[in-house]
Amino acid sequence: MSNKTTTFQPDWISCPGSTIADILEERNMTISSFAQGMDISIDSINNLIDGKVSIDQRMASKLAKILGSSEQFWLKRQQNYDISVAKLEKIDEDRWLRDIPLKEIKQLGWIQNEYNDVKACLNFFGITTVKDWYAKYEEEVTEHVVFRTSPTFKSQLGALACWLRKGEQIGSDIKCKPWNISLFESSLKEIRQLTKEKDPKKFIPKLRAICAEAGVAIAMVPPIKGCRASGAAKFITPDKALLIFSFRYLSDDHFWFSFFHEAGHLILHSDNKNDIFLEGVASEIGMSENNYRINQMEEEANSFAGETLIPHQYQNKLFSLQKNKRSIISFALEVGVSAGIIIGQLQHYGIIKRNYLNDYKRRYNRDDIFGI
Repeated sequence: MSNKTTTFQPDWISCPGSTIADILEERNMTISSFAQGMDISIDSINNLIDGKVSIDQRMASKLAKILGSSEQFWLKRQQNYDISVAKLEKIDEDRWLRDIPLKEIKQLGWIQNEYNDVKACLNFFGITTVKDWYAKYEEEVTEHVVFRTSPTFKSQLGALACWLRKGEQIGSDIKCKPWNISLFESSLKEIRQLTKEKDPKKFIPKLRAICAEAGVAIAMVPPIKGCRASGAAKFITPDKALLIFSFRYLSDDHFWFSFFHEAGHLILHSDNKNDIFLEGVASEIGMSENNYRINQMEEEANSFAGETLIPHQYQNKLFSLQKNKRSIISFALEVGVSAGIIIGQLQHYGIIKRNYLNDYKRRYNRDDIFGI
């Protein structure tokens, strides 16, 4: 068989398999006959063409005999491709590390101060390559994330992925009974009573214990630079749900509304266990906020949270409530929630200004939350 070293000009950025495919097409050679000549399976040939198999000396010798050129050509083709891939991977790794809040997650102890930052971050995510990371998290955001958007916030994929991953790690370590939607929904009455507890060191362990009985793990993950998420709901497995909270605002009204909002997603929208519901994250990272399905689900979760905190029979009284501390405290005692929640709802509905009576909301200490 004659050698045709000048009939093709390989593109060194493409894998050697693309050169092989071009020659097969040029010679009208079928995959089957090529596999027979190479004395390997059709699956192996397809993997070779797809770049999943590297050309070694033995394979180079066979390629030279069947397709032409020399053994050295095919080995050099593979070598040049490997060098190009390594360069591209280095570029991807450098870009990836710039998108990851590396310094902060080191300070938080999420990854170790290792010499190889790329390896340390990949170990944190449980992923082998940067390419695999992009495949997983870009797909997760564009296809499965459902936002409660805030146009004043901009989130970055790297920071968001770090925050979610830490929540997953915490949640995976929490022992839970299998997911039970009925039990979880009925437990919300008991959880609602915890809104009156001032100390996070007391109510967070109780909250975790109640939720674990219904198959829901609760993770408290501090906010990190570039990630504006204040809450998230997802399933780790079909039998285990996860709620993540950042306590970004450190106030009782915001935390408890976030909790019941995300709980509402689990109860109302758990048919698709691949979905991830995020609160406080802007749509700039990939999800259109003009999606009717998303808007509808967010409105449903908002209504669920609002009506769980202040049941329907109290709504008229809320809207006609006198705007002073005494009336609000009295109403909060009647409803059975904290006064801060009442103030937060009055602000939400525009009944009072956003800066009015904020001093009467409970403010939490960060160390009390994330030191538990």
